[in-house]
Amino acid sequence: MKQAIRSLHKSWAPYLSDQWSQEYFVQLSQFISQQGKTEDVFPAPTHYFTAFNHTPFHKVKVVILGQDPYHGKGQAHGLSFSVPEGVKVPPSLKNIYKELSSDLKIPAPESGDLTNWAQQGVLLLNATLTVNSGQAGSHQKRGWEQFTDHVFEVLNLHHKNLVFILWGSYAQKKGKNIDKKKHLVLEAPHPSPLSVYRGFWGCKHFSKTNKYLQKMGATPINWAKTKA
Repeated sequence: MKQAIRSLHKSWAPYLSDQWSQEYFVQLSQFISQQGKTEDVFPAPTHYFTAFNHTPFHKVKVVILGQDPYHGKGQAHGLSFSVPEGVKVPPSLKNIYKELSSDLKIPAPESGDLTNWAQQGVLLLNATLTVNSGQAGSHQKRGWEQFTDHVFEVLNLHHKNLVFILWGSYAQKKGKNIDKKKHLVLEAPHPSPLSVYRGFWGCKHFSKTNKYLQKMGATPINWAKTKA
């Protein structure tokens, strides 16, 4: 974990550094270290905080919350819903692209790498930042959720006019304390093939986000450009 913390963008340090010594985070670090002795843990330690490194604190405009990193080899690289260039686009991201294409009347991106979204100010945050290979949810309830709850708290408190995009009941529950007088909160069912037909289609979150950003005097996101 020390390697991961050293890689964290300095802009986040004033808001996150008090967490490293807290008991829950010490126990989380010990748990991940133990898991790494017998399991392949994804992503690599240098990618635990990729979302924060591509999106410095002062540049955050939008937050898209996922739940777990992908647990297949070569998929997770520290950005929610994203996979590295050259990796097959996962089903949920395919559905996100379909909605994006329908909403903005643009071709769906071919690459599953969302790095450029992150570099434009979209914090692609998972609630849990690590997972064991082939074991979905294996690092849940070990401390990451407390850490990412804290991230939500500092964003809510120290920013204004952010857009929180919350897909699915899990994300919506995590965002229940966001001040809707300061920020725009967009909610829809999860883009998973199991729930996408319950109202994700037609949510128009991409156009709504850009309209809000423009209204607040911020540069809109170029959603058509994904990979760096």
